[in-house]
Amino acid sequence: QVQLAESGGGLVQPGGSLRLSCAASVAFGRIFSINAMGWYRQSPGKRRELVAQISSGGTTDYAESVKGRFTISIDNARTTVHLQMNSLKIEDTAVYYCHGDVGTVVGDVLDRGSNYWGQGTQVTVSS
Repeated sequence: QVQLAESGGGLVQPGGSLRLSCAASVAFGRIFSINAMGWYRQSPGKRRELVAQISSGGTTDYAESVKGRFTISIDNARTTVHLQMNSLKIEDTAVYYCHGDVGTVVGDVLDRGSNYWGQGTQVTVSS
């Protein structure tokens, strides 16, 4: 029901920067609420882990490994989340997935929140 469109992945050298974006949209009905949006990542042989998350109230949460280097933000319409990644390290290499806890209204059916995932975007940090 909710589509999360990711952009901004790619190849960067250690110490470089990338900006990921994720836009939420619906094919039918409308978005009722964005309860939280965030980014997870997964590298080969490892579990998917939370990178950063922002709540509807603006509260942010970061993995210890990215604190001070990554910044998550949401636009004024509160449907697009950005992840600014600075001082990238080789160990940041992973597929990054956008996650959203999004409420929708379709006709007279209200869903206060369900979990959605984007397709993933590759981030490769290499010299």
